[in-house]
Amino acid sequence: MLRILTDRGTEYCGNREHHEFQLFLALEDIDHSKTRARHPQSNGICERFHRTIQDEFYAIAFRKKIYNSIEDLQKDLDQWIDSYNYERTHQGKYCFGKTPFQTFLDTKELAKNKYLDNLQFS
Repeated sequence: MLRILTDRGTEYCGNREHHEFQLFLALEDIDHSKTRARHPQSNGICERFHRTIQDEFYAIAFRKKIYNSIEDLQKDLDQWIDSYNYERTHQGKYCFGKTPFQTFLDTKELAKNKYLDNLQFS
């Protein structure tokens, strides 16, 4: 991974020497780009995913089951995310009826070639 885009939440941002996430990115030589404050449109795909997970997982899960532990909730969430990424087709801007994982596999080589082309012309 060359670069990651996050919002400015405290779970992602902090002093590079003292923040675990920042330290990890520095050690792995990953560039960290942050969205502009109070501009959710710059992180629209992530914001849309948050709404999808709220509507399609949490709203349903909490009606069907009483969770006795965070681990039980995490287990069900992990299963939902696996289904979301590997089984459920998406009609969005980038997937065109494929699963997110299939879209990732299809574009991985394209991204690598684009990166290598940019290195040659830099």
